[in-house]
Amino acid sequence: MAADPPADPILGLETVALRDRLAGGALRAAELVDACLDRIARRDTEVGAWARLDADYARRQARALDDHRARGRPVGPLHGLPVGLKDIIDTAGMATENGTVVDAGRVPDADAFVVRRLRQAGAIVLGKTVTTELAFRHPGATRNPHDPSRTPGGSSSGSAAAVADRQVPLAIGTQTVGSVIRPASYCGVVGFKPSFGAIPRSGILAQAPTLDTVGVFAGDLAGAALLADCLFGHDAADPATRLAPAPGLVPCAGAVPPVRPTLAFVRQPAWDTADDVTRDGFAELRDALGEACDEVDLSAPFAEAGRLCELVQLAEMAKSYHRYDRHARDRLSPALCDAIDEGRRILAHDYLAARDWPGVLNAGLEAVFGRYDAIVTPAAPGPAPAGLESTGNPAFNGLWTFCGLPAVAVPLLQSEDGLPIGVQLVGRHGDDGRLLRTAAWLTGFLSAPA
Repeated sequence: MAADPPADPILGLETVALRDRLAGGALRAAELVDACLDRIARRDTEVGAWARLDADYARRQARALDDHRARGRPVGPLHGLPVGLKDIIDTAGMATENGTVVDAGRVPDADAFVVRRLRQAGAIVLGKTVTTELAFRHPGATRNPHDPSRTPGGSSSGSAAAVADRQVPLAIGTQTVGSVIRPASYCGVVGFKPSFGAIPRSGILAQAPTLDTVGVFAGDLAGAALLADCLFGHDAADPATRLAPAPGLVPCAGAVPPVRPTLAFVRQPAWDTADDVTRDGFAELRDALGEACDEVDLSAPFAEAGRLCELVQLAEMAKSYHRYDRHARDRLSPALCDAIDEGRRILAHDYLAARDWPGVLNAGLEAVFGRYDAIVTPAAPGPAPAGLESTGNPAFNGLWTFCGLPAVAVPLLQSEDGLPIGVQLVGRHGDDGRLLRTAAWLTGFLSAPA
């Protein structure tokens, strides 16, 4: 089943087409913002993607950008494009409440790095999207646009659902285990989690600093590349980042591969959690790819990656959320309190040993990436599960997040009743452009006439 189609045809355009119309003056930013706000007014009581909207502020930004372009001044690569921000990303003067009542009314003094980059690129901050409690597992108010009785995933639930429902063309989220790739799969949009350290995280709620990664959502791969391209960079406030040339994601994602890519199909240790429709879908995918896809088995140590990722997450979360636990434990969910308690019980030597494992696992993956352009594997065990009590299972995401590898979810499969199922592609660390180019090739290959 598909989400309710937008009444305004503007909202059905792909991101680059919107960008080009805005830059050329065929479409005004004010028109696009009004179309988004109208869509939100009609649909968000059902979807619940937004934690905070300021329509007047969005319109003021749009009018200023329209005036800027009308004066013949140069425009940025995101000129006039509205963007939704996960409600753990600081925005100066706009409340950022981190999905918890503990931070109700919290208004930051400064923008996060990614928000500064958005403004420099000419984007419009449309509002803050719903996240789970402190970006962990306790669900927020968002529902899946394809079926409101099903989860949209988490923790970047509002960002994924808002893009899927055509309420905004672009959105930003974060992933600590599976919080970009899984909701993108459930909601049927493109979700891109870059290499660890590619996008600075200063001004964003820290949960597990050795895992936390900023990611993006778009309706198409080109849109994801366009948004991410503007966010990559170095920030002295984030030690995970480094000085590096601009990634050039947009031209790379749109380029024709010099030779036909080959993919490594990896079942992962989580394969037993995949439902029948996902197994059947990947069997058909492998048949369609033929000689362009080989099945590759991972060695036994990879089976421990999910457990080790969770160990690191919980240990670091216990430290990061100590202030919440100490001063407002009675206002946190029981699940979050239990997770903090579990993290506090993890021994230092177990945590430090777990921190060593990404290097070992990445060394084991070098042989795969030396032969194949990308790994292809499920983005989630199946379509969005029924019920709103859980955000779903991140079992197909933890390994790649733990290793710091770039991953992208593309909505290429669906269940018999039309629910989206994402295909996840994973690349070598730092090969983000090549990964997006391979994902674009796969999308084109599967959509080409037989």
